Amino acid sequence: MSGGYPQHPPGYGYGYGSPPAQPYTAAPYTAGAPPPPQPYGAPYAAAPYGAPSAPYSAPPGEKPPKDKHQVHGVGGAPPVHSGSYPPAGGYASPFASLLPSAFPPGTDPNVVACFQMADQDGSGFIDDKELQRALSSYNQSFSLRTVRLLMYLFTNTNTRKIGPKEFTSVFYSLQNWRAIFERFDRDRSGKIDANELREALLSLGFSVSPVVLDLLVSKFDKTGGKNKAIEYDNFIECCLTVKGLTEKFKEKDTMYSGNATFTYEAFMLTVLPFLIA
Repeated sequence: MSGGYPQHPPGYGYGYGSPPAQPYTAAPYTAGAPPPPQPYGAPYAAAPYGAPSAPYSAPPGEKPPKDKHQVHGVGGAPPVHSGSYPPAGGYASPFASLLPSAFPPGTDPNVVACFQMADQDGSGFIDDKELQRALSSYNQSFSLRTVRLLMYLFTNTNTRKIGPKEFTSVFYSLQNWRAIFERFDRDRSGKIDANELREALLSLGFSVSPVVLDLLVSKFDKTGGKNKAIEYDNFIECCLTVKGLTEKFKEKDTMYSGNATFTYEAFMLTVLPFLIA
């Protein structure tokens, strides 16, 4: 594996970015419902954007369940995730304190050493700039915005600190993201164009419309849309944004219909963290 990352510890979950067998959005999030037959969003040239071909629906004559806040995921069930999958977010304070954590069993000693070197005050946490430096030691150069977005999605807070558990999750997950980028950067240019981005998002379980795709390329192209291509660090930020917003939307779209109702407060708390990261 290129990129210089240590290997996963035995039994460590694939987590955020690239499970080995299916898109990471394929796991059902509604209790008792079968997994959707295709990526979340609209199939190209098959149905209008935002209308999955086989949306979940209530049995005839029954009303859909009311949207209620659940402490443990949707429908009261524990959140389904393993390894480095970011925690399902509610709408608690975006500046909630991060609880202390420990390295998962079997974590590569190089990962532990990298964290301890960054944690110079021995507090058990590292901030955004320390994480940026730690990642750069493995030839992974990220902007502070990308680093902060990673921290938000893996902690569900804007405190801009992570502990050993979250650091390990970020570290191994970036290995998966690098593999995805290299798979679709077929000409080895260090960039992926709009078509390659569309394929990469589809492989991750997201089908976005051509209009949204153009917006993403324009936003994350460092030339402001002139090159119509995005580099690795911006690819990470792009995919994290699509992933994070989609997961937040799906928390409200309990019927998998492509529609959801948000209060003003919930909408602001969903979108703003991605704008201020």
